[in-house]
Amino acid sequence: QVGGFAWEDCGNGKDPVVLKSLSVAPDPISIPGSLRVSAAVTSSKAMASPLKAVLVVEKALGDLWIQLPCIDQLGSCTYNDVCTILDNLIPPGMPCPEPLLTYGIPCHCPFKAGSYSLPDSNFDLPDVELPSWMTNGNYRVRAVVSSGGQELSCVKLAFSLQSQ
Repeated sequence: QVGGFAWEDCGNGKDPVVLKSLSVAPDPISIPGSLRVSAAVTSSKAMASPLKAVLVVEKALGDLWIQLPCIDQLGSCTYNDVCTILDNLIPPGMPCPEPLLTYGIPCHCPFKAGSYSLPDSNFDLPDVELPSWMTNGNYRVRAVVSSGGQELSCVKLAFSLQSQ
């Protein structure tokens, strides 16, 4: 489906980390703007460093889907250690940002096994200078998170972006 937000857990029921629900509004997502998100995740296994994430990002050009390259850590990138990236964004010892803090959602590795739930929450999307190839349009993203070669989670997203 193009032009509408959609998600799918692509772990085939075998992955220890499962996205149970996800909603995102508005549709299309506006940058800058406010993003309203709710989500629920269950994990039967702790996720510890190093956590690898592989993203494949595609953009619709007419009827074709073009895979976007990885440029300046945006696009179809492989992040070999998500834990370190999180530590750089939020220094260890600092509290997790709201609304994660309120709902007891961790923002550092290791992530304990269990169920995590984020009720409807607003996030401000800043006016970031996105490269022209990452602005208005319809996108598909496939994200696979693994550790030590074992797949932990697979999620597919489809969404539209609208930037000012």
